[in-house]
Amino acid sequence: MRRPNFSVTAYLGLVFLSGVLVGSVGFGLYNARSVSASLKTNPCTATAVRQRYMAEMETRLKLQPEQVQKLSGILEETHNRFKALRAKYKPEVKIIQDEQAVSIGTILNDAQRAQYEKIREERERADQPR
Repeated sequence: MRRPNFSVTAYLGLVFLSGVLVGSVGFGLYNARSVSASLKTNPCTATAVRQRYMAEMETRLKLQPEQVQKLSGILEETHNRFKALRAKYKPEVKIIQDEQAVSIGTILNDAQRAQYEKIREERERADQPR
């Protein structure tokens, strides 16, 4: 009678171990981090992106030092132009965002509206430049 009990125990042990193995692999795949192209979740700063771009251009184009300086100046000028453009349209964007918030507020009850305002404040703080 010892033999069948040992076999059953061994088979149950193998089934248990295979379940643990499959479960751990499945858990690892389920929790795998995905790649995000969002700049807010990506720790890359504009400075780091610019440095990588400069390094790639310098290496691949085999730029001379004076060309690197001129490229840096061009990138700085372009950055300033984009910054000025964003500043110019920021008030208009703010108006559109505020109109959206008012429209959303009309479909919410008082408790939801209070929570919505809290969410908006959190997002505004998160969007502030550091």
